[in-house]
Amino acid sequence: MSAPPPERLTGRAHRLLAAVLVPGDLAVDATVGNGHDTLFLARRVAPGGRVIGCDIQPTALDAAGRRLTAAGLQGAVRLHRAGHERLLELVPAEEHGRVAAVTFNLGYLPGGDKRLTTRAATTRAALDAAARLLRPGGLLSVLAYVGHPGGAAELAVVRAWAEAQTGRFAVAVERSPVPASPVLFALTRANG
Repeated sequence: MSAPPPERLTGRAHRLLAAVLVPGDLAVDATVGNGHDTLFLARRVAPGGRVIGCDIQPTALDAAGRRLTAAGLQGAVRLHRAGHERLLELVPAEEHGRVAAVTFNLGYLPGGDKRLTTRAATTRAALDAAARLLRPGGLLSVLAYVGHPGGAAELAVVRAWAEAQTGRFAVAVERSPVPASPVLFALTRANG
């Protein structure tokens, strides 16, 4: 009898997010991509909750919009064509410090132009913004993919940023045993 395959980090991230999200919450998808995480967040916060999502690629927003419409959840999500470094502008000021969860999947759009990737500098700014948005007990989930140009540099920035959050956040880091796989950073904002 063989051992079950290890849990994918995307599944692990979703389990962690599910543990903090309840209907009525506000969540942020900082890298909408094809909308898988956006839809997951919308299902967790509905009814009564909202998801704010952003991506710079119209094809990503279109794919996410179709996925949300098919699930009947398009009304629970506000999508923006914007970079994740603009999170503080996209989330209304009165909601800063009240967001239950923020999720990132760094890298490139699966099935899209692999030359268009997240970048270390904008990701660093986005992480600072996400930290300001989260409520006490809120979760910041970051999947950093390393298999693209700039991925290793971006991972280094995320790792250094996460290490600097000790005291403000409980930080957990997980890496898949598969080479060139993503690294999951799960940061829970301290209470108080």
